[in-house]
This record gives sequence, structure tokens and C-alpha cells, in this order.
Amino acid sequence: MKLLKNAVVATTLALSLGSFPTTADVCLGMACMYNRMTPLEGIDATLGQVADALRAIQVRNSGGAADSGKAGDDIIINNIKDALKLSKEINANDKLDRNRNRANDYLKKARAAVKDGDLIKATEDLKEAEKRFSDLKSMIDLTQADRVSQQTNLLNRIMDTPDNSAGARK
Repeated sequence: MKLLKNAVVATTLALSLGSFPTTADVCLGMACMYNRMTPLEGIDATLGQVADALRAIQVRNSGGAADSGKAGDDIIINNIKDALKLSKEINANDKLDRNRNRANDYLKKARAAVKDGDLIKATEDLKEAEKRFSDLKSMIDLTQADRVSQQTNLLNRIMDTPDNSAGARK
């Protein structure tokens, strides 16, 4: 009976372990919710949504009959909301994240201005957000250079890779 019990437990364990896929698609933590694209792709996608919102404002200002009133505002607000969602994909380091949050503030101000009916203020805020999101691209390049400059002589000694310029600031 004891042998039968052990055999049943072993078989159940083997079947349960074999029934789950062991691929690398397992994702842990909050990073699974975002990060479906690289930071540069996230910046470009966000800039595209901001440009769509600016075009929608231009159509609304030019007197487009189809996009007048509440329906036109909803289109602009949806573009801004999509830009805010896409900006969550921009995740490289803390410095970049702080500046992304500052750019998001302008998107939120633009959304509030559209809700209040002030399209001129919304346009200014969207242009400022566009400028700030464009500036994030240079911060990503800077982080790559920072990684090289933060190498220490101790790290190079451990890795046995002599580098006289390690730790030198540009």
C-alpha cells in the first residue's frame, strides 16, 4: 500500500510538472504590464499620438463640420489618453522617467484645456509635450555614454580588461 501511495504521488507530480510550459514567456511583476516596446519605439508612438491630437485640433479649428462640438473634443481627448498610455512604455532609467512624467504633465494640462474648451492653450501644451518627448531621445543616448563613463578601475581589474580611460568624465 505504501508503494502504491508513493507511485501515485510520483505520477501526479510528474504529470503536473509536465503540463505547464517551461518557455521564457513567464513574466513577473509590474514590468509585464508595460515594456512591449523599446523606449525609442515608445517615444515615437507617443509622438505619433500627440501629432494626431494636434491634427484633430487643427481640423476642429478650421471648422470641419464632422468634428465640431463634443464629438471633436472626444477625438482629441482620446488621442491624448492614448499618448499617456503609450508613454508608459518609455522606461530606461530614473532620470528618463522623471522627465517623462514632466512631459506627461503637459499632456494632462492639454486634456484639461480641451475639456474646458480652450483649444489654444491645449495646442500650446501639446507642442510643449511634443518638444519634451523629443528631448527624451537624447537622454537615452546619454545613458549609454554614462554607462561607459561609470566603469571603474576595480571593475576592469576584476574582468582583467585594462582601460586607462575608465572612470574619466567627458
